[in-house]
Amino acid sequence: MRTVDEWKATLRAALKDALRTRNAPASAVLRETLAAIDNAEAPDMSVAPESVAGGIAGSAGGLGSGEVSRLLLSPEAVDALIQREIQERRDAVALYLQLGRPEEARALSAQVDVLLAL
Repeated sequence: MRTVDEWKATLRAALKDALRTRNAPASAVLRETLAAIDNAEAPDMSVAPESVAGGIAGSAGGLGSGEVSRLLLSPEAVDALIQREIQERRDAVALYLQLGRPEEARALSAQVDVLLAL
């Protein structure tokens, strides 16, 4: 199984190739997947330091005191996130086909293929 850093490197390399070849569906799904990983790593705001009164509204006292480290995801969590992205698109493909919108279904199906190729 890949590490989180290997997943990110793979996604970024694939995004670079998709941008180079001007593959819009591939670049869209790769950007969305990288953003989903970044969002999953976002820290819980309940652990953020309290803001202090002063010259800047909402600032924390002292240099660097407002920093909160990002969450560390496991490789299994990243794999589950990517599988969830694939499943969401498969569900949308089925819905678009049911609604008689094959163009949208084809675009999402291409995105599924991109994620499965990783």
